[in-house]
Amino acid sequence: MAFERIMGLWVSNDERYQQYRAGMMPILNRYGGAFGYDFRVSEVLLSKVNEKINRVFTIEFPDQKSMDEFFCDPAYLAVKEAHFDASVKSKTVISLHEKIQGSA
Repeated sequence: MAFERIMGLWVSNDERYQQYRAGMMPILNRYGGAFGYDFRVSEVLLSKVNEKINRVFTIEFPDQKSMDEFFCDPAYLAVKEAHFDASVKSKTVISLHEKIQGSA
C-alpha cells in the first residue's frame, strides 16, 4: 500500500514554484515520497471549491506517517516558506487516500 494525495493549486509564479520543487525534492526523497502525475490545466469545468486551480498533481508516500513527517520537517517548512508561499495563491486537497500498489 501507499498513501496518495491529489492536489490542485493556483500557481501564480512558475519560476518561484520550480525553485520550491527543486528545494523540496531531496527532502521528499528522504521520506520515500514521489510525484506520480503533474499537470498544468487551463480550464476547470467543475469544482467543489471557489479557489482557482491551474496545476494538479499526485504526491505519494509509503504510508501516512511518512507523509505527515515530511510536511512537518523543519527543512521542508523552510523551503515552503521561502518559495511555496510566494508562488502559490491557493491550494486544494482534492483527495487523500490509501492506494493499492499497481492500481490506477
